[in-house]
Amino acid sequence: MSTLTGDDTAGGPAREGASPDGLDPLRDVIRRHELAAKKNLGQNFILDLNLTRRIARAGGPVTGRTVIEIGPGPGGLTRGLLLEGAGRVIAVERDSRCLPALAEISARYPDQLQVHEGDALETDWSALLGSSSGKAVIAANLPYNVATVLLIGWLETEPWPPWWDRMVLMFQKEVAERIVAAPGSKDYGRLSVISQWRSEARIALTLKPEAFTPPPKVASAVVVFTPRPAPQPACSVKALGRVTAAAFGQRRKMLRASLKTLVPNPEELLDAAGIGSTLRAEQVPVRDFAKLALVYERSIAGR
Repeated sequence: MSTLTGDDTAGGPAREGASPDGLDPLRDVIRRHELAAKKNLGQNFILDLNLTRRIARAGGPVTGRTVIEIGPGPGGLTRGLLLEGAGRVIAVERDSRCLPALAEISARYPDQLQVHEGDALETDWSALLGSSSGKAVIAANLPYNVATVLLIGWLETEPWPPWWDRMVLMFQKEVAERIVAAPGSKDYGRLSVISQWRSEARIALTLKPEAFTPPPKVASAVVVFTPRPAPQPACSVKALGRVTAAAFGQRRKMLRASLKTLVPNPEELLDAAGIGSTLRAEQVPVRDFAKLALVYERSIAGR
């Protein structure tokens, strides 16, 4: 991918010096509102509206859709989503400094942008959506310091299928690679299992540090998640979490040893699930982990 310059004026400006949506270029917005990125909030802004529009449509059209956005900052992706035709964007932002910049976008798109000041980790998503018809799209350049926690929360949503039908999320590239990793690879782990059991996940875009302001120390990637209507085998997501925590907690050990933190006699569970006790966690496919979680769940219920 070529180095990005952060020039967001391409694409047919509505007026001299303006962006395609008629608003000021993002560099000017950031300068005017003194929005220096805060490291403790995991902020890295994308200033190129051509790129944010590309991210907005990475998982498919957003035309007329309700989109939940986390950490919009000065509104780069927000504007990309609206330019791509999103019917409504509900943005959750905890940094009050960004609210005036987002208010300018609200004024440009009346009734299409709703900004909620608050912490995404404490948000009630169903209450936020209200009576919205249809399922939402989640799209976000996630703050890296909370990205995995938010993802797990969305993947562990109950009841399933969830309230969202697509997620288009930015992660550090190494995290994205863990999400889509195949069994047998060094990146395969708990995040791979839960992501791939409950969704189809693919890397849609990879971005160099230069695409951001300020540039992070690592590359980033956009991952698209599509929920599986009925993940199989149909185990409890909590049971799957406990099984994978034990198995990957000591990933160098064979399962007959690593699973002793879960049950006194792991070989009984492994035999019942048809999984070799001498395998290591990274060798076990997603489906077999779900099968093991189902056996574990039934063993607990039978006590």
